[in-house]
Amino acid sequence: MFSNKNILITGGTGSFGKKFVQHLTSNYKNIKRLIIFSRDELKQYEMQKIYPLEKYPYIRFFLGDIRDLNRLKQAFEDVDYVIHAAALKQVPAAEYNPFEFIKTNVLGAQNIIEASLINNVKKVIALSTDKAVAPINLYGATKLCSDKLFCAANNIIGKRKMKFTVVRYGNVLGSRGSVLPFFMNRKKHNLYFPITNKDMTRFNLTLDEGVEVVLWSLKNSYGGEIVVPKLKSFKITDLAKAIDSSLKTKVIGIRPGEKIHEELIAEADSNNTIDIGNYYIILSNKNSQSVNYFKKISTKKINSDLTGFTYNSLNNKNYLTVNDLKKLIVNYNFSD
Repeated sequence: MFSNKNILITGGTGSFGKKFVQHLTSNYKNIKRLIIFSRDELKQYEMQKIYPLEKYPYIRFFLGDIRDLNRLKQAFEDVDYVIHAAALKQVPAAEYNPFEFIKTNVLGAQNIIEASLINNVKKVIALSTDKAVAPINLYGATKLCSDKLFCAANNIIGKRKMKFTVVRYGNVLGSRGSVLPFFMNRKKHNLYFPITNKDMTRFNLTLDEGVEVVLWSLKNSYGGEIVVPKLKSFKITDLAKAIDSSLKTKVIGIRPGEKIHEELIAEADSNNTIDIGNYYIILSNKNSQSVNYFKKISTKKINSDLTGFTYNSLNNKNYLTVNDLKKLIVNYNFSD
């Protein structure tokens, strides 16, 4: 599907972007152009050393901010697929600098949509977060707005052959700013593990799995849906034990805007949700046409009646044990 195609990744120098580029360059040899769009020149410089022009002549590095619509219009010219991973994500920073998050996560999302419409981009996949579900912090609220914008964008494509889709997942193992590298650093200095709540649970997703979900969505998107992968959960206390059971833990209390459990599908969305096997699909408009589309592409019998269903890291049936977590940590590449 990527043969002779132009692909652009916003936030391309972030954790997901680097892993996605690594996957594309390793597995697809006939890409026409691969554009890394981000605002951090240092990260682009470091990434360019990994992908030098003489070896990867099809890779382009574009400096720019998704707040700048004109720059996006230029960058999106002749682009076939856009993966939108750029966002401001730190919950405490959002509470202190609310409108900066609105500028990037909401207005920036609208800019992505407008630039895509102008350039007739075939497919746009926007990455979301569990925090967009029943948000209790500003970051989550901005991502909910972003999700709504991308899903609704399918209503204004007119005669264009375009699709906008959202991919929503939770905690990414070892990504920048997440709990795993934080705990690993504490272990390095022989410090206790601060735990905000002893009952806290999180979904687990590796960067490779995140890439897989996006690739599946690019291939199978209907347009206007939110794709939610089925994940395993873990207890934060079990993660601490897996890293070093000899170090003490200390309960420090919930931080502002923090949830005890991650939630990917709220009960309010259950009426529009279907289960197609490896994924839940939240449909913008659950009708016979959209349901039949996923029946055709699914290898398993789908469940289209999930009324009253919720999907969170507490009620999830699949949990990682301490030993499972140990194996993940040992095999994890922190350079990601």
